[in-house]
Amino acid sequence: MGYLTSTVPNNGLTSLRFRSASSFKSAPQHHRGRHNSPNLQGGLIRQQALRRRNPVQSRTSAQTVSTNNETASPLLHGEINCIQKFFAQKSFPDPLDVGKPPSQQRPNPRDCVFLATHEPCSLCLSGITWSGFDNFFYLFTYEDSRDLFSIPYDIDILQEVFRVPAVNTAGERGEVDEDLNARPLYNRRNRFFTARSFEDLAREVGEKYGEEQGARWRDEIARVKARYDGLSDTYQKSKTDATVESASFWK
Repeated sequence: MGYLTSTVPNNGLTSLRFRSASSFKSAPQHHRGRHNSPNLQGGLIRQQALRRRNPVQSRTSAQTVSTNNETASPLLHGEINCIQKFFAQKSFPDPLDVGKPPSQQRPNPRDCVFLATHEPCSLCLSGITWSGFDNFFYLFTYEDSRDLFSIPYDIDILQEVFRVPAVNTAGERGEVDEDLNARPLYNRRNRFFTARSFEDLAREVGEKYGEEQGARWRDEIARVKARYDGLSDTYQKSKTDATVESASFWK
């Protein structure tokens, strides 16, 4: 994960989401800790608290954070681990008053922001949907995972399992490969959730508040992404040296 730090106009939900991203601060070294391996993917759930009378004072608070543990199970992706922890924990901080004792009342997932280091795979997309989170944001895209981290499996599974060619029912030619490859891997806006990257948010900030603000956030996102370079090298080396074994036997 990364730590986004900067300022953004205190106006509306975009500001609130960027402030939630700014405290997404489990830095890459956190991933080396719990499982003694350089875990690349992680998730963070933050509760939104909108002040209707004063949106500038709206805040979020970190509720749950977790990373992947593929050495234990192929299902324990960072997002799934985070969701499991969110529904198992018994204490939740107040997003508007950090001085208050933690509450035992779990926040409604629809009042939360789900942040992921990497664009969720098909497994995690289903987990987020079934858990009731209606929005999530991610730092690295599928293409980033493939090109920067040598992790092509998210794209591979979505293409091989879920991308079904159109059926020719009118006597016309069927769907050609070019048409099929041009289709999105999943609907990023649907009746269950809306998915956006941090770059999408930076673009939105630039459109609403000026290109200077948008450029500031694009630079900050690039800085955070750069912090993963060393971790990616370590991760790939550990796989080559067989010091990190995956429970995903099909790989």
